[in-house]
Amino acid sequence: MRAVVVEQWGGPETLVEREVERPEPGLNEVLVRVHAAGVNPVDWKTRASGALIEWGAVPAVGWDVSGTIEAVGPGVGIHRPGDEVFGMPLFPRQAGGYAEYVVAPARHFAPKPAGLTHVDAAALPLAALTAWQALVDVADVRPGQRVLVHAAAGGVGHFAVQIAKARGAHVIGTASAAKHDLVRELGADEVIDYRAVRFEDAVSDVDVVLDGLGGETAERSLKALRSGGRLITLPGPDDVPATRDGVRASWMLVEPDHLGLREIAALVERGALKPVVETVLPLEEAAEAHRIGERGRTTGKIVLTVA
Repeated sequence: MRAVVVEQWGGPETLVEREVERPEPGLNEVLVRVHAAGVNPVDWKTRASGALIEWGAVPAVGWDVSGTIEAVGPGVGIHRPGDEVFGMPLFPRQAGGYAEYVVAPARHFAPKPAGLTHVDAAALPLAALTAWQALVDVADVRPGQRVLVHAAAGGVGHFAVQIAKARGAHVIGTASAAKHDLVRELGADEVIDYRAVRFEDAVSDVDVVLDGLGGETAERSLKALRSGGRLITLPGPDDVPATRDGVRASWMLVEPDHLGLREIAALVERGALKPVVETVLPLEEAAEAHRIGERGRTTGKIVLTVA
């Protein structure tokens, strides 16, 4: 099968297409024929350094996939060959989503949302699950709470705005001025131009902050929180600032989640959640997808077409 692998840790040029052996499903596993694969910041960060991931003999990148069940292993009861599914297999272990086929546990996938193309469905898993697990499982966002989402037009951010709104929250997003209309369209009640004002001077008494940037943004976010509020930061544990006044701060890493995928699909199907896909490229242009992503200006998601 065709797959994009990392020849050596470094820049986008280290991504190359190779013919590799097609995997076979084992106990409780499924083989998925990949139609489209999402691209995420963790892809290029691990490509650059090899950090975080437990790599196989041939380093292969990518976790977001949407496709069709090709075969099921012994013990699988929730999927059948021909089913259309989407998922984030194996994360943070190597999955090799930039490929024609992927093997993973059956419950790392869920039925693809009805009405979505594979390209749109491939944009969902990692970023939408990150937002869902942070806002629902960790923060338990409730109606009437004030939620601040940084980088609200980005991959995780644009899903977080919609999920928080679907939970009944008052949503505040930070974004550059050119992206304000989109962030409002996604459901934000307020949008702050982080280039024009310091967000901590423009907003206060926030219950939950979702920070996908880290660094000084995480530290400054503490000033926007009410006493007892919660900061969830995503880049890494080193970005968790010292807390004050009963404010809680923590790092969260997304994990495969069959039930979370089903909740996300339900939001999509009732019109409460939609992926924004800015760039679609063929599999053989994975290196270009990484170059675009590393510029840090992407609105929504980048997706590779495979099948």
